[in-house]
Amino acid sequence: MIRLFITGLLLVMAIKSNCQDRGINLIDTAGIRAAAELVGLNFTGEEIVQMGRNTAQNRSSYSIIRDFMVDNAVAPAFVFNPLPNGFIVPPPNPPVEWALPDFVEIPENEHDIAFLSIPELAYLIKNKIISSVELTRIYLNRLKNFNDSLLCVVTLTEELAMNTARQLDKELSEGMYRGPLHGIPYGVKDLMAVEGYPTTWGAMPYKDQELNITAAVVKKLEEAGAVLVAKLTSGALAMGDVWFGGTTRNPWN
Repeated sequence: MIRLFITGLLLVMAIKSNCQDRGINLIDTAGIRAAAELVGLNFTGEEIVQMGRNTAQNRSSYSIIRDFMVDNAVAPAFVFNPLPNGFIVPPPNPPVEWALPDFVEIPENEHDIAFLSIPELAYLIKNKIISSVELTRIYLNRLKNFNDSLLCVVTLTEELAMNTARQLDKELSEGMYRGPLHGIPYGVKDLMAVEGYPTTWGAMPYKDQELNITAAVVKKLEEAGAVLVAKLTSGALAMGDVWFGGTTRNPWN
């Protein structure tokens, strides 16, 4: 990440210097290509266009900042307090009690099962009307069926999911219930590290990267009984909807 930041900084400096020398607009396509060449980088035409848009947006933001004049008599801040003047921090909220429905009739169609709410699914699992293995398989199959169209999955965690679901079904059969997320499948953006699986950040340079840690939020979901079925797409380095595998599509357009 530090290398990427330094590379980006060098590229911005090169763009600025090169454009100033040639007297061209900072976001000119030729200027970006020339600056990239100076630091030994190659980009596709689509990437150049995207960089031009981002550069224009950043330049607009910098212009707004520069228009805000700070007099030299204004002392620098020695204490950072993000709270607005007079704001009082509210007391902590009490723990949330997640109530389950009194009754849920399981749909005959798997498609309809997939669109039930978490409390409804939790009712079905807790009352052993459907198993976590069955539910996990439904969602895995849907991801396999629709991912070619939606490009929403970076990595299916199928083996992990099925093993977790079997363990949770076993716990439930022994009278152990972890709560509303017990046996519920979920996906996490591929910004979150999961040991044993790639963590790509959606960016081509990191598409094979594996981090030997698991993100705290994933651990908390595991402890609550949730079942990780997939690492989902994120725009490259959490920007936009374009990742190294294409552009993620919204099923509802």
